[in-house]
Amino acid sequence: MPLQLTPTLREKLAAADRALIGGWVCSGSPVMAEIMAGSGLDVVLIDMEHAPNGLESVLAQLHALSGYPVTPLVRLSCDDPVSIKQVLDLGVANLLIPMISTPEQARAVAAATQYPPAGRRGIGNALARSGRWNRVQSYLDDAAAHISVYLQIETMEGVENAEAIAAVEGIDGIFAGPSDLSASMGLLGQQTHPQVVKAVKDTFSAAKRAGTTAGVNAFDPVAARDYLDAGASWVLVGADVSLVARGSEQLAADFIPRTAH
Repeated sequence: MPLQLTPTLREKLAAADRALIGGWVCSGSPVMAEIMAGSGLDVVLIDMEHAPNGLESVLAQLHALSGYPVTPLVRLSCDDPVSIKQVLDLGVANLLIPMISTPEQARAVAAATQYPPAGRRGIGNALARSGRWNRVQSYLDDAAAHISVYLQIETMEGVENAEAIAAVEGIDGIFAGPSDLSASMGLLGQQTHPQVVKAVKDTFSAAKRAGTTAGVNAFDPVAARDYLDAGASWVLVGADVSLVARGSEQLAADFIPRTAH
């Protein structure tokens, strides 16, 4: 029986009448993924770069998200084409690739996500969840329609090349990462420094000139609202581990007596 895959992040952004709001799952836990999925957020990102995730745990989290009207997104650890192939075969429809600074890198990512002749993605559709084991009609012919690809801009070189990166065919948008961007500017840990904020907003302008979308990571609510006002198409505003860390700290502060020293 033919199956229909869910809309991609590209399609969700195109159809939205507002910016989309999302959160991270960095715990590696399907339970936390499901809790985040049921929250009302538009997007849930599963992280493979700075979280204890492998293919099996990502698959379990995709299963946990699948029962909810939320768009799953997976950030890989790097732009390795083998890793990209494996994650696509898991059925990941929306990719975020970190540390992209040049259009050459962007073109290599685009090639890794597309079947020949447009690209060089390895063909294992009959064996993989991506096309639901050949149950999605014509998946081999139109796989690119079922995938959206976003590149993370995290260096000043990337900011300077943002328009050219965003314009690469097969790339659906860019995403600013203020943490590493601040480090590349000599402002380690100062994600809301005016120079960092300006660089992030420059990526928004670059994406607009290229005719595509730009997102950003912003756990600071003031910064997130500022980026929304500046034209971000999607913003990730929190993570499961951060929410639990701050919430548990608040419980301790509220209920454990503090003695003066």
